[in-house]
Amino acid sequence: MLKEEWIKKGYIDEPVSEAVNLKTEIRRLCKEKDAIILAHYYTVGEIQEIADFVGDSLALARKAADTDDKMMVMCGVHFMAETCKLLSPDKTVLCPDLNAGCSLADSCKAEDLARFKAEHPGYKVISYVNTTAAVKALTDCVVTSGNAKKVIDSFAQDEKLIFGPDYNLGNYINSVTGRQMILWNGGCHVHEKFSVDAILKLKREHPDAIVMAHLECKAPVLAVADVKGSTATMLNYAQQHDTREYIVATEAGILHELQRTCPDKTFYAVPPEMSEGSLGCSCNECEYMKMNTLLKIYNTLRYEWPSVEVDPAIAADAVKPIEKMLSLS
Repeated sequence: MLKEEWIKKGYIDEPVSEAVNLKTEIRRLCKEKDAIILAHYYTVGEIQEIADFVGDSLALARKAADTDDKMMVMCGVHFMAETCKLLSPDKTVLCPDLNAGCSLADSCKAEDLARFKAEHPGYKVISYVNTTAAVKALTDCVVTSGNAKKVIDSFAQDEKLIFGPDYNLGNYINSVTGRQMILWNGGCHVHEKFSVDAILKLKREHPDAIVMAHLECKAPVLAVADVKGSTATMLNYAQQHDTREYIVATEAGILHELQRTCPDKTFYAVPPEMSEGSLGCSCNECEYMKMNTLLKIYNTLRYEWPSVEVDPAIAADAVKPIEKMLSLS
């Protein structure tokens, strides 16, 4: 039975004896309940270590569509759990903390997009995967940072397109395709904090390092990057090249997988740009991704809550642009 305090909090924080090995118990519950744990690269290392599958948004969407398990625990943010439910509506999808939101998804409300569409008749809508199911239901095709150019290239060059909500990603795609998509003015609060000055400082300290930047970064940051792309793009590059040092401009959680798969290489996280007088930190983290903890995962498996549901009326339209993206990727 659900406790009212859990519902108010949006997660379960039932205490567990210190004698309990959470990693062992999580794996036991997964086997017992035919559950799979999916984790994004931006979660903490100990979660990536107990996950069945770790990936970026595109890889996670593909896995959610293909899994045979009866239950999925999506360790990421809420829109990712919604995507899992859209692609596997007959499965139970658990989200360890319902408060794990996304600044990009929050920047584009369905009612605002509907009004914007009405103001631009004849335009098709391309939405970044970092959106709610309600926004996806108003979308013609979804993209991720890993496949955005490929998907958009599939549309006629003279097609009228609205791209949102990530302005930086849309601006980059416009620059490399020669298109003039109308861009929604949204942004990721993590990637917006990277600065050219911080990157150049690290470059002076490590002149042989390759600079890698996520496409959610601002144009000036991308202009000084040697490698521009998704988290998967960065991983693949580091794994396939002999360069020993890398400067990384994306959420710091990716460092775990970079260091795990490239133990002989060194990675420097670009610190966020801080306002005057604030306390600085050495890396740039998404507080929403870090809401996922081993205790919350254990409790969500134990009690099979919080579960994510999508209104069937919305789901029927929201799944179509995701399936179109997967068919083009």
